[in-house]
Amino acid sequence: MYRSFVKDRMQAWNAADDAPIDAASGLIQLSGLVQYLYARISERHDLTPAQAKLLCILADGPRRMAELARCFGVEKAALTGLVDRVERRGLAKRTPVHGDRRALHVTLTEAGRRAAAAFHGEVTAELDNLLSVLAPNDREHFRRGMVAIIEGCRAQPSGAHAPPAPVEGRASTS
Repeated sequence: MYRSFVKDRMQAWNAADDAPIDAASGLIQLSGLVQYLYARISERHDLTPAQAKLLCILADGPRRMAELARCFGVEKAALTGLVDRVERRGLAKRTPVHGDRRALHVTLTEAGRRAAAAFHGEVTAELDNLLSVLAPNDREHFRRGMVAIIEGCRAQPSGAHAPPAPVEGRASTS
């Protein structure tokens, strides 16, 4: 399914211009493909992309609301509604932080762990499939280049180009 989407999308993007794709255009198109796949897989798992991202972040362990807000690049108040919705669905729960009456941890429930694992597994497989058009050596070059770009952005003063806090080992594209 995604291969036909990718092929159709690339043909549409290139139909008006047969010139080689520059880096900026290529990154924008690739970002669009990844976001499309992420949204489609979220939908198949009856999640919004934001809910899927939250589950993937929490799969690594409980997080405080303030930390989650930083991961999403929003204020804590804006995150409350998202956490409310996944909590109502039985996928996560809030618990008090020992020693800090005002702070809360958000933790996955067992159902949330299963949902996060299923979603993450499918996203990983689809994104790996997206890269399958590259030869193994080219995949490694792509991976190294991608890591260098991400690390370079995180090293920028004041995080000018840095993405929200990293989610290690998880496919958590916004």
